[in-house]
Amino acid sequence: MTFIAKTFYDLRATSLEGDPVDFNVFRGRVVLIENVTFLLPVTYHLFSSAITFVNVGNACFLQENCTNGEILHSLQHVRPGGGFKPNFTMFEKCDVNGANTHPVFAYLKSKLPFPEDDPSSLMQDPKFLVWSPVSRADVSWNFEKFLIGPEGEPFKRYSKNFPTIDVEPDIQRLLRLTKT
Repeated sequence: MTFIAKTFYDLRATSLEGDPVDFNVFRGRVVLIENVTFLLPVTYHLFSSAITFVNVGNACFLQENCTNGEILHSLQHVRPGGGFKPNFTMFEKCDVNGANTHPVFAYLKSKLPFPEDDPSSLMQDPKFLVWSPVSRADVSWNFEKFLIGPEGEPFKRYSKNFPTIDVEPDIQRLLRLTKT
């Protein structure tokens, strides 16, 4: 059984560089966590986005075939290349579903059990359900996103079909709350 934290700030994860990250460092900040496999052609839009976010790089359905150590090197030299270095935290690959779900995703799914913009669908084709046990709260595919408010409360979950750049109005709303 996967441990489920009591608060967002109880969580920890390991960065792609191998460093442990205590989520207390995000206290008072708006955080966007997105499940990606970075070498998909559509991932590039994330790196040219106008918003800065924390990104958890995951193995979703075993799609990410780079090792943790290769991901940053590939970003720098392959896609997008040109010496690119992310200005946000990227975390090592982890399971987002099933018996070995990483505690970050266990917590987020317990607080936001389905994307607000697509509450009913999980997978189009059952052959892609390669984990067990299966739950509607599971992350259905790459590019699902979780937005966390400055007090550490999960605010909203977005489906894979919701463009990352379109999260910006919700981020702006949460940022205004931090200034009041």
